[in-house]
Amino acid sequence: MPELTATRPESRTGRRRALPKLFWALALTLGAAVMLFPFLWTVITSITPDGTLASGPTLLVEDPTLDAYRQLFDAMPMWRIVANSFWIAIASTLFQLITGAMAAYAFTRIAFPGRQAVFAVYLATLMVPLQVLVVPLFIQMTRAQLSDTYFALLAPSIASAFGIFLLKQSMESVPRELDEAATLDGAHHLRIFAQVVLPLTRPALATVAVFAFMGSWNSYLWPLVVIRSPELMTLPLGLATLQGQFTTQWNVVMAGSVVSVLPIAIVYIFAQRYIIAGFAHSGLK
Repeated sequence: MPELTATRPESRTGRRRALPKLFWALALTLGAAVMLFPFLWTVITSITPDGTLASGPTLLVEDPTLDAYRQLFDAMPMWRIVANSFWIAIASTLFQLITGAMAAYAFTRIAFPGRQAVFAVYLATLMVPLQVLVVPLFIQMTRAQLSDTYFALLAPSIASAFGIFLLKQSMESVPRELDEAATLDGAHHLRIFAQVVLPLTRPALATVAVFAFMGSWNSYLWPLVVIRSPELMTLPLGLATLQGQFTTQWNVVMAGSVVSVLPIAIVYIFAQRYIIAGFAHSGLK
């Protein structure tokens, strides 16, 4: 009997500790289900014959079919559109990584007059929305005879103030003693940048890469303004055109949405641990 009475308080304590964990597990499961439901409904509608939104969401499909995807690729050059979005997103990501990393290194490692003022100007540009810059950018592209070109699609996303800020915060956490040791070995700024600082900021680089890829992949307003040729069309523009052609065939529209969302979901799933590590190392909350 003494042994039984001695174990009862421990069992009650264990139950009390298990209840909050169970509550948070249920809450997170419910939140994940709520967030995933729109995408699940999109997939289900895309495989529903003559899918419609009038009857509301449904999770049971009778005679599922992939005809909507066949109609999607027959209605427009989807492979060309997807390829345009891919290479524009990849090029934009590479440019933002290169320009952002070099600028962040200059702000953290090179002392030059007005460094803080220049960085403050960079941060101020974060408060300027793209809608304000569309007209000046379009005028510049037109005067330079670059409108309706791939370069016009890429130009506004060559550099990112957010990427510079995030990489600067990450590089500030790299010990300066490593720079001094490399300098004693005869290394200059380029070698220190490439072989010392960059390898230690890989989580932040991965975070910037994911955000840059997503931003370029989902860009709609700027391509709508600067592109007129169908062969230069990106996925957001293609989906807008698709909805205009198939006003009642929502299964085709949803098939296009699935094609658009899948690459972003795959990129985020594989890079999510780097995103979390990047924000942790940069000190952002």
